[in-house]
Amino acid sequence: MKTLTFAITHFTVAFSVAWLLTGSPLIGGLIAMVEPAINTVAYVIHEKIWADKNLKINDDVQTI
Repeated sequence: MKTLTFAITHFTVAFSVAWLLTGSPLIGGLIAMVEPAINTVAYVIHEKIWADKNLKINDDVQTI
């Protein structure tokens, strides 16, 4: 659910910024569809790496 709400928020921001910068709702929409989709996938990957790193750090701390 967190990832979905992040994607919706990101889409809205990306569309607004792209539309304001280009003056074109079509180009704004295209940018808003591509960029947040890629960024959302990157976010999920980042979360998994972050969780794995935290598990490893916790394991290292417990062995000390």
